[in-house]
Amino acid sequence: MVEVVVPSPGESITEVTLGTWRKNDGDWVEKDELLNEIDSDKATLELLAPASGALRLAAKSGAELKVGTLVAKIDESAKRPAGSAPAAAKAPAAAKPSKDSPTRVSGVAKKVAAERGIDAGALAGSGPSGRVMKIDVEGATTANVPASSTPAPASGTRTVRREKMTRLRLRIAERLVSAQHTAAMLTTFNEVDMSEVIRLRSEHKVDFEKQHGVSLGFMGFFIRSCVSALQQYPRANAYLAGDEIEFHDYVDIGVAVGTERGLVVPVLRNTEGLSLPAIEKTLRACAVRARDGKLTVDEMTGGTFTISNGGVYGSLMSTPILNPPQSAILGMHAIKKRAVEDPNNPGQIALRPMMYLALSYDHRIIDGAEAVGFLVNVKDCIENPGRLLLGV
Repeated sequence: MVEVVVPSPGESITEVTLGTWRKNDGDWVEKDELLNEIDSDKATLELLAPASGALRLAAKSGAELKVGTLVAKIDESAKRPAGSAPAAAKAPAAAKPSKDSPTRVSGVAKKVAAERGIDAGALAGSGPSGRVMKIDVEGATTANVPASSTPAPASGTRTVRREKMTRLRLRIAERLVSAQHTAAMLTTFNEVDMSEVIRLRSEHKVDFEKQHGVSLGFMGFFIRSCVSALQQYPRANAYLAGDEIEFHDYVDIGVAVGTERGLVVPVLRNTEGLSLPAIEKTLRACAVRARDGKLTVDEMTGGTFTISNGGVYGSLMSTPILNPPQSAILGMHAIKKRAVEDPNNPGQIALRPMMYLALSYDHRIIDGAEAVGFLVNVKDCIENPGRLLLGV
């Protein structure tokens, strides 16, 4: 007996739908004869006989099956029926079905064509034996419709290009989807006046770089501010482990870095004990290693909290996604001058450099009041950077 199993339409597809059997149980089939069509959400495959013999069905038409499932067997030892010569059988690839052949259009293609009001029979098929597939219907253009009913298409190319996702991109996708499915994720927002940090940076950046050998950026201020907030609200620095909350007496902050290979998150260990110069030096080293693709797995593993700065790309506001198993992530955004009340002159309007902050958090262990308090703490530290120096 030769087994006939469900082939794999692609890496991401694990289940398919078995179409209508073209032969009955016990019928004689020739090698490479079309037995069935298998539909998936992305492709339609022809199921061909791997050998000549009597067909023994093991699955019903329309069944939802896993890739690799046994659907039939072919008994090669069975006696060939009288009048059935090997030469009479033709492989589907050699056959040229007529336009009206019911096998010329796959089941999925028929469904999509009907939904879009497209005559699938008028399309050129890219499948075996010229069969019209789902992709042919989706890619149908005005060229497939009589010129009298539609205007001529505009000139220009309509190329399509595909490239395989890297393992890094696949892993990022898995983690982000997992976070959305497993956490009770909410996001709260606030805005921060960047005036004082900008003033300090302008006044001292030259001396800072001379003394410490690294430039003074904004991220260092935000990391120090988050350390303060995390110590005040320890649940934002914790993990949910089953029915327990795992608290950490250290603060390991991951900083998202965009690279050509995708987003990576190097982790700064024990930031609660790092000075501003030490943070900036560590950040610079991590960023260089990330862009050179030299970060090790250990350097990107762990972390009790994450900061993502979409502002460097021009983002004005976003809702960052948690980095499991962490319970919170801070999103920084672009600095824009906006008209706000002047804190030094109540009731007066002033143009100030403002930034929106977003804190996404797992509501299972962090209450809304804690999340709001966390952002207020960060806001106070940034607007009064003396707090960072005094540790209050």
